[in-house]
Order: sequence, then structure tokens, then C-alpha cells
Amino acid sequence: MSSTPLPGIGVRYDLTTREHRRVSVVAHRDGGRTLSAYRQDDPDECSLSMRLTAGEAEALIDALMPSHHSPNLLSTTDLGLVAERIELSTVSHWNGRVLGDTRMRTDTGASIVAVLRRAEAIPSPTPDFRLAGGDILIVIGTREGVEAAAAILGRK
Repeated sequence: MSSTPLPGIGVRYDLTTREHRRVSVVAHRDGGRTLSAYRQDDPDECSLSMRLTAGEAEALIDALMPSHHSPNLLSTTDLGLVAERIELSTVSHWNGRVLGDTRMRTDTGASIVAVLRRAEAIPSPTPDFRLAGGDILIVIGTREGVEAAAAILGRK
């Protein structure tokens, strides 16, 4: 991929695919993007050009990322650990109770490493942290441990 500064506009990124198709993205200074694809038989003739808002570009990037196929999956390592976002339902047994009561780490081996509540992130919640419906818990552990944690958190 190559990039070309476009003074007063932004930066153009050009990519030629392994099928010899040319694609370019102009990253505008306002956060918007223009996506262009060029004809295979004439790489100088544009066959598609669309202007995307910053939000639309972000949604497209999300769709192109490998995690898109499993939106709850954040990462997997060679150690066999996964990190997932698990939302606590408002009808969950744990809504309004403290984290320590779940016995999460003891019973599953999985750890809740952060809680996302509205626009706030709470890193490393302590056992006396009070859970609330709508919280998104970031849980790390083995696949089995995270699935067991999800089952515990889903208890009504």
C-alpha cells in the first residue's frame, strides 16, 4: 500500500489486490472517506466511488476486521485464552449484587478485568463492586471458563 498527501484535502491510500485490482481511499481532513475501485481492464478508470461519513467508514472498517464474524470476541492468544464482552441483563440474578458473590474466578477460572457502564470504563473491579443491568463485563479466561462465566452471569 502506498500513501500520497493531498494538501488541503487529506491523504490518499492506494492498494493493488492480489487479483491486480486497484482500490484507493481518500482520508479527508474532516474524518470522512472516499472509497474508489478501478476497472480491472483499465486501472485508470474508476468503476465505483463513494463518499463515506466518519461513522460509515468506521462501520465498514468493523465489517472488514476478523472480529466482525464474532462480535463478542476481542482477542485470542496462543495460550488458549479469550476475552469477551458479556452484557449483564437487567433481569439477571446478579443485577444489584456485588461481583464477589458471583464466585466467578473461583468457579470458572475466568476473570472480570473491566466493566463498561454507560460511557465509563471501570478497570479491575473489586469483589465489592456492585453490578448493574446493562453493564458490559470484559471477561478473560479459557474458552470453557468464559462460557461458564456467561452462563453464571445469565442466571435469572
